[in-house]
Amino acid sequence: IRENVARTLEYAYDDWCISEMARRMEKTEDQQVFAKRGQSYRNLFNPQTGFFQARMNGGWFSPFDPAEVNFNYTEANAWQYTFFVPQDIPGMIELVGGADAFEKHLDNLFTASKSLSGREQVDITGLIGQYAHGNEPSHHMAYLYNYIGKPWKSQERSREIMDKMYSNQPDGLSGNEDCGQMSAWYVLSAMGIYPVTPGLTYYTLGSPLFEKATLNLENGNQFTIEAPNVSAENKYIQSASLNGESYSNSFLEHKAIMAGGILEPSMGPAPNKKWAADKSNWPYDPESNIEIVPVPYISAVSKTFTDSLSIKLGVACKDCKTLYTMDGSSPKDSGVVFHSPISISKTTRIRAVAENSNGEQSREITNEFLKIDKNKSITLHSEYANQYAAGGDKALIDQLRGNNNYRTGYWQGYQGQEVEAVVDLGSITQVNRISMGFLQDIRSWIWYPTQVEFLISTDGMHFYQVGIAQNNFPDNKEGAYIQDLGITVNKKARYITAIAKNYGPCPEWHLGAGGRTWIFSDEIIID
Repeated sequence: IRENVARTLEYAYDDWCISEMARRMEKTEDQQVFAKRGQSYRNLFNPQTGFFQARMNGGWFSPFDPAEVNFNYTEANAWQYTFFVPQDIPGMIELVGGADAFEKHLDNLFTASKSLSGREQVDITGLIGQYAHGNEPSHHMAYLYNYIGKPWKSQERSREIMDKMYSNQPDGLSGNEDCGQMSAWYVLSAMGIYPVTPGLTYYTLGSPLFEKATLNLENGNQFTIEAPNVSAENKYIQSASLNGESYSNSFLEHKAIMAGGILEPSMGPAPNKKWAADKSNWPYDPESNIEIVPVPYISAVSKTFTDSLSIKLGVACKDCKTLYTMDGSSPKDSGVVFHSPISISKTTRIRAVAENSNGEQSREITNEFLKIDKNKSITLHSEYANQYAAGGDKALIDQLRGNNNYRTGYWQGYQGQEVEAVVDLGSITQVNRISMGFLQDIRSWIWYPTQVEFLISTDGMHFYQVGIAQNNFPDNKEGAYIQDLGITVNKKARYITAIAKNYGPCPEWHLGAGGRTWIFSDEIIID
């Protein structure tokens, strides 16, 4: 599914918002249903990488690069979505490995290389490391240090963003204004507050930019944030008072603002690492979270193999075990507990569930691993895109066929180039027919090749052409289509070369006019 990681994470937050409303309406059954859906983010956390990743065939979308911009995320990459769990920040911290591991991971976000890989995405702007202030999924992240007792780091990072990403010049915003969010972030942050979790009744604290900011409230009250000694250097809170009384929380309740009054943070040039560091002073957890048992994952180097394959199972849950079967039966009833890697030597379907200490189980996942001809190999003379790798170099001979959705992971994508591959059958064999499978989806810049040339050889050095399969499908037809382009051969050969000719630049009538087009292939079929 397009942008599946982003959809899962954002819908999980939306579902939590529904559960919070149901809780306040005392609709207990609805609250529990949507609270559990709000925990579905756990199904995408890969404890081996520490990122939220797309799932594929019971395992993980691979190869994985957190800086890669691909179709699993919306205008972003794994870095820019890996902290998007505003509805359950303590749960996210626990998944990452605790406060220390979370702090390191968050530090790495701001200090990582700005380099991006994968597709071009103009919306990823305002980079500080891999933090992208030009787009909304990153906007709360500078304030997450408050949730691990390091509010001084939130003060430091929020001030850095205000200083670097805003100006009164024509390019004074680092990204698309999108309903006013870029400005709203600045207005709130400049006051020294930010709603990390809209739907909860408090704001987290940052570094105020003004000596005095007053809110004239609809109920007639006024609330003032006054920091008389604030400056470019004095950006760290040393202490604070609320209505004249000492205040040590790194958050501020909305009702305190509506009641009127004054928050007075005292600012200084060096961090006060003791202020709001005690856990009792951290922003608190929502009441409506109901933890689920995340689905397990099935990991192997490939979905296909020639002799044997080692498979590992796991789950992002401390107190959970993984149950599996390989005989077709349900793991919920007769599953074996996974303890060590499983070795298979024949085509095998694995079914698995996770179970916690209370006996609660996850949804079931399944994956089939296929044993293929070990004598057949392939050499590629073209470079596929990492985000459309389809499992790696053997994808074109792995017997796995894609459907009309290029995002399923079975299609191997090549942009702006011919696709040339040489298949070695292992011995001289009678070859009756050769064909190659392709997909066309012109809205996604994917066209069928104009032709596929086939050559054969018995020694791997001397090749001769045996035919050309021409594409006659319309190049302007909307929709997603699949076809095999092939020829009849009736000759003996050991080596077969297929060369698919790229369509060329996007035509003038296309929205991407002049752009580099893709070839998507999923198999070279040799009969």
